[in-house]
Amino acid sequence: MKDMALWNEGDWIVAIASVVLALFLIAGAWAVTRREPEVGGHPKGLYILFFAEMWERFSYYGMRALLIFYLTQHWLYNDSSSNIIYGAYVSLVYITPVLGGWLADRYLGQRKAVLFGAVLLTLGHFFMAFEGTGGQNDPTINIFWLALSFIIVGSGFLKANISVIVGQLYPRTDVRRDGAYTIFYMGINVGAAVGTIIAGYLGQTLGWAYGFGAAGIGMLLGLVVFILGKPLLLGRGEPPRPLAKRTETTMYAIGVLGVAIMWVLIQYQSVVGWLMLVCGAALLLYVLVEAFKLEKHPRERMFAILFLIALQPLFWGLFEQAGGSLNLFTDRYIDRQGVPASLFQSINPIYIILLAPVFAGLWTWLGRRGLEPSTPAKFGLGLVQLGFGFLVLVWGAATVSPEALIPVVFLFGIYLFHTTGELCLSPVGLSAMNRLAPRHLASLIMGAWFFATAGGNFVAGLIGAATGGEDGEMTREGTLAVYQQIGWVAIVVGIVVIVIARFVKNLMHLDTLGDDDVGDDLEGQAEGPGEPQGAGIHPSTRPQE
Repeated sequence: MKDMALWNEGDWIVAIASVVLALFLIAGAWAVTRREPEVGGHPKGLYILFFAEMWERFSYYGMRALLIFYLTQHWLYNDSSSNIIYGAYVSLVYITPVLGGWLADRYLGQRKAVLFGAVLLTLGHFFMAFEGTGGQNDPTINIFWLALSFIIVGSGFLKANISVIVGQLYPRTDVRRDGAYTIFYMGINVGAAVGTIIAGYLGQTLGWAYGFGAAGIGMLLGLVVFILGKPLLLGRGEPPRPLAKRTETTMYAIGVLGVAIMWVLIQYQSVVGWLMLVCGAALLLYVLVEAFKLEKHPRERMFAILFLIALQPLFWGLFEQAGGSLNLFTDRYIDRQGVPASLFQSINPIYIILLAPVFAGLWTWLGRRGLEPSTPAKFGLGLVQLGFGFLVLVWGAATVSPEALIPVVFLFGIYLFHTTGELCLSPVGLSAMNRLAPRHLASLIMGAWFFATAGGNFVAGLIGAATGGEDGEMTREGTLAVYQQIGWVAIVVGIVVIVIARFVKNLMHLDTLGDDDVGDDLEGQAEGPGEPQGAGIHPSTRPQE
């Protein structure tokens, strides 16, 4: 234990995060041990789901904060290759929930799916703690690929389904639902922020095994909370029909087979790229075929949906530099004042916690005055802010000499504008998908939305690889040049989107949109905070235009 007199900024940040975590745990223990069936006006099952999700996000984001450093410093991949692996991994994490949600809806039920996913995730995070000697010739690297595979498939079973159970605790017309998801969303972001700080600190100061081990312990605690809290879930999330043992075993076997498939795919990232390209083209063709079968207004709404979905790969491709190239850039070129680079990954979820209620209130305030931007205009604003964030860092770097470290305030600036951009696009987009899609195509459209998100994460790896230049190693000048380029591209595209927003809004035909036209009963997607990047989506940010 280091003497407190010798603590630096990183030590104090971790200490504060640990205190915050302890306070949440104490409050949670108090809530679930009350004799009353409800605490704070909500069923105690909500708090079980809160802490299960908090620990899952703790483990996922704690591991994510370290991954790019683990690839470059332990397995000795160059910067470009590390970014490609990172992008392939995160993209697969955001594809598998589509299958996991489908299997839960049809067979397993959400509770069993979450439980199985939590088991796979716990195994995956603990496998990450097997370091070996390092380098790509170390046979232990196969355990590393296996760990990533378990996490990918485990996320697929857990990610979407746990938020569905939150909605099932309440009648559909219950006025407490938005409040429940606000509480649940806090668990997402508290876990993301605290996990990043604690696991990142341990991994970069004491050793990889400590950081990944902390993530594994977090996931194990989430699993224990979920198992012990089963009675408080009031029978929600059970299979839609009696589940035969053979069918249940088959579902688990599919999960294990998925681990084996992912073990291969994650090692051949180019295959992932081609699969996404082919599947994306097939999905687009299928959606277009279905769209042309519809009447004029529903058909044009589908065209508006496709326009919004098409912006996803660009936005997330740039946004996800946070865990890849920007993480490396922070480590090497930012004046961190002794704080491990991975800890700065906590800035986004902290901003989300602080700013999401502000945006929720802002949209409401503007809406009452007839000034709220349309959905496509909000997308354009999100892209402009995203691009401007990169330029803030580029301009900040120009204030010091090429040999000097860049002041950390500019790093806070890029995360600020990326977060405000996210709040303009992600929750608004989820709401638009659910509102505009015809009922019989609701699941397909939501799947297309998440598929495009996954595509954006793969694009992020390609952009990150470009910062490595021809020899695969990042340079300050080369990275800033890439950031400047993609920053201006995002701003220009955003402005174009704002200019044509009125035309796209006309395609949405909001004046003729009725409850019978859209998929407003889509299980989970309509109810959940939607969490494409882990920074939770505040349910009250749904547009009302």
